[in-house]
Amino acid sequence: MKPDFQRIAYWSTLAAAACCAVSIAAWQVLLGVAVAAMLLGRLPWRLPRYWQALAFFAVWTLLSVALSDAPRTGMPQIKKFYAWLTLFAVFAMLEKARDVYWLAVAWLVGGTLSALDGLRQFGVKWAKAAAAGEDFYRSYVADRITGFNSHWMTFSGQMMIVLLLCLALWLWGRPEKRLRWAFAVCLPLVAVALVLAFTRGMWIATGAGLLYLLWCWKRWTVALVPVLALAAFLLGPAALRDRVLSLVRPHGQMDSNDHRVYVFRTGLEMIKAHPWFGLGPQRVGPHFSEYVPPDLPKKLPEGYYGHLHNIYIHFAAERGLPAMFALIFFFAATLWDWLRRLRRAGQEAWVLHGGVAILIGVLVAGCFEYNLGDSEILGMTLAAVGAVSAVARSSSNS
Repeated sequence: MKPDFQRIAYWSTLAAAACCAVSIAAWQVLLGVAVAAMLLGRLPWRLPRYWQALAFFAVWTLLSVALSDAPRTGMPQIKKFYAWLTLFAVFAMLEKARDVYWLAVAWLVGGTLSALDGLRQFGVKWAKAAAAGEDFYRSYVADRITGFNSHWMTFSGQMMIVLLLCLALWLWGRPEKRLRWAFAVCLPLVAVALVLAFTRGMWIATGAGLLYLLWCWKRWTVALVPVLALAAFLLGPAALRDRVLSLVRPHGQMDSNDHRVYVFRTGLEMIKAHPWFGLGPQRVGPHFSEYVPPDLPKKLPEGYYGHLHNIYIHFAAERGLPAMFALIFFFAATLWDWLRRLRRAGQEAWVLHGGVAILIGVLVAGCFEYNLGDSEILGMTLAAVGAVSAVARSSSNS
């Protein structure tokens, strides 16, 4: 019996996209199955709009690796191109709004389970600090909840993407009655977990995506956002208020404000010195101390210096300005394309709104964190871009 490569490719792609929210290993294994089925079955590959920008980014990355002082150390970034196949597989196989519907449901299930684990972790950390007589804020900021992930930034990014896509489905997609209660229970859990992860940049990014959704749904609801934020500030634990206030009143080095100044300004110096091809992938960390501006104290504040905590500065410093602009052009042009298509969108409007909100959130979060360097966030972003672009394409051709 001849294998049904179309069916294998479809279900493997959908499963791979769904697993981005819970397991890197499962996502990449299933992606390999999907790609193999597409190749063996000689299924048609489609290219998303503005794919030339991604091709330029890939070629320029290869040049940056070749011209760096240690080409071999850049190989992990070359291997990461495998993850980008998610975009092309999803774009080729998931072209109906119903496909995105089930992807959103799968992400909500995975996101909720991860959120519950994160809330459990928060309770354990709270009890541990109380039992030891420690100041909770000081013990928690350096060791926050991570859910199923290894880092709180990854966890927060996943919670943001799940929240924005599923909220768009709730507002415009009219989920089935049996799922409405699930959404009503799960979305608040995801939102609370995101808040308690204490990731300030992700709060801002999620707020930007949320404001977009509410403005497009019913503009008066935008006024609820500051009210809810104030309620969370006043009614939440004291540590939450401390974290919000740390934006302007940091608790010494633990809040990383000084650290962000160092990575931002040092990144600019790297770009000035190597504007075309950068220092090379994986070379920012080893060379960081060489580019610290002379007016800054030589003793570095506490923090991680392996990347620059900003996708715009980091990609430019690592691979050169042309690579950074090519990548951002792809996402920005895709975002603009979706906004234009919304003017004549029908039942698939929720998909486009969800995609726009996710890209707004990812691009805003990129100002505060190297989020597209994180495999889990990259995978979910690429799956979302592929799925939303496929639905936009199929709706315009129908």
